[in-house]
Amino acid sequence: MKYWFIGFLLSISTSSFGEESTKSSLWSDIQGSLSQTWQSKNYELFIPVNTWHNRNYYTDKEIESYNEQPWGLGISKYRVDKAGNRHSLYVMAFLDSNNKVEPIVGYGYQKIWEAANTVRIGLGYTLGLTVRAESSYVLPIPILAPILSIGYKGLGVQSTYIFGGEAGGNVLFTWLSWQFD
Repeated sequence: MKYWFIGFLLSISTSSFGEESTKSSLWSDIQGSLSQTWQSKNYELFIPVNTWHNRNYYTDKEIESYNEQPWGLGISKYRVDKAGNRHSLYVMAFLDSNNKVEPIVGYGYQKIWEAANTVRIGLGYTLGLTVRAESSYVLPIPILAPILSIGYKGLGVQSTYIFGGEAGGNVLFTWLSWQFD
């Protein structure tokens, strides 16, 4: 059950439908983009560095009990398209707010603005799935969240904000990225 999303991504990135009319469809475009990203030889390492719980949504007692240092590791395959934007497929695991391992797998897209070919700023989104200890790692939880990044040469800092309600979500998650091509 834990690996069905990886299988899903692989199947849509490598399957073909055989009908000419589907090649110009949105589904076909998504399939092509995922396939190109999967076939990329560019990798980056992710190192989670901070989980900040928005103090407007949590009590002081809750904040004291939560882990905000999400030790973990991740890896991404990424590609830069003709317009200079980044597409990535990633997997990461880290310690969540309750000090339990939380794996995540997903796709990320960022519109990139570059300065002098060394500094880049990115804004985009991630779409993925995670599972948590509270559900015995069985119930997949979908994620759709914004991504903001800034990078210099091969080193970057990326963040996403997980929206939510009272005492759930509303967390800024930040990680370092290192490209090794």
